[in-house]
Amino acid sequence: MTDIPIKMSREHLATCVIAYPVSKAFATPLSNTEKILRSFSDVRVITGTIEDARVETDLSGVRTYGVQHKTTTNVFVWILRYLLLEVRISLIMAKVAQKADVCIFFMEGGALLPVLIAKVLGKKTIRVVPSSILKETAKSHKIKRVALLPLICLQTIAYALSDMIVLYSPDLIKEWGLEKHKNKICIAHEHFLDFDTLKIRKEYKKRDNFVGYIGRLDEEKGALNFVRAIPEIMKEKDDLEFIIGGDGWLRDEIEKYIRKENLGDKVKLTGWIPHGEIPDYLNTLKLVVLPSYTEGLPNLMLEAMAYGTPVLATPVGSIQDVIKDGETGFIMQDNSPECIAENVVRALDHPDMECVMGRAEALVAQTFTYKAATERYKEIIGDI
Repeated sequence: MTDIPIKMSREHLATCVIAYPVSKAFATPLSNTEKILRSFSDVRVITGTIEDARVETDLSGVRTYGVQHKTTTNVFVWILRYLLLEVRISLIMAKVAQKADVCIFFMEGGALLPVLIAKVLGKKTIRVVPSSILKETAKSHKIKRVALLPLICLQTIAYALSDMIVLYSPDLIKEWGLEKHKNKICIAHEHFLDFDTLKIRKEYKKRDNFVGYIGRLDEEKGALNFVRAIPEIMKEKDDLEFIIGGDGWLRDEIEKYIRKENLGDKVKLTGWIPHGEIPDYLNTLKLVVLPSYTEGLPNLMLEAMAYGTPVLATPVGSIQDVIKDGETGFIMQDNSPECIAENVVRALDHPDMECVMGRAEALVAQTFTYKAATERYKEIIGDI
């Protein structure tokens, strides 16, 4: 691990977190990061929020500076707005970051101008990369990599200027093309669960035969692939019903497919599920499916495991660090509808599901604690 020599007392350390754009799915990781940093430093947060996103970010008691960011389906307009957001946040940073010892960039994209501001101010910079914005944007908008060339250039320079890059898993170094920065990459996560409130509310055997997907209805999440797998699953298990919780660009297409295949009696679309209601759904399901093309470390996976709900996921991001096939969950080779269908049936037919659930619950209870996450971030920032 690369050491950052910050010789500050615990009482006087100040951190500035720059995070954008904050979507609904981004809210929990950002809140967790703030709570971790607040335990040993004075925290300021500069965040670009997506307009009308109903983001449930808990930043109470923290000095927060927000900048509105309008989303769009036009990727070129999106890039222009993203660059404008960098300028607006940089202007705030020029004032706010002067009082910080460390600037922590909690984001996926370029953020070159804010990093330059931090460098001019003489601040140490840490970049936490929760997911690959280039992969996600390309998938969501179905565009070629060349269209993202401006962001790729910004991101490459910003990585080079950062003092440290934080990833969720060593596997992400190659997956996200960060091999040239290996000497300043360290592995950590801001994920922790409140095990005082995470209690199994309904025993697995007493649950109805529901299989579910909860997340954004976007291309990179494989949501449509999951819906297209349902007819194949029904051929093997016609007693199943399906819950799809989320919202996104693909909602209309998913609704059309459900009507076309006459699946209305078997599939329920809930819309976006507020984070506080997710436990109700996880305690209903017999299997959660995460068919993503790209991931960081999905919080939903950890919560499902804590609630005794088996998880079937693709082998991307940090997922295989947590899920071992047949031991703590189930891994499928890819997210094609055929592969999803085959593995949903395989998982539900597992002869010792209680043991899989028990090992999964024990793993997250031991690994994803507030104490462990806080100690790791203290290590990263240095001797406080």
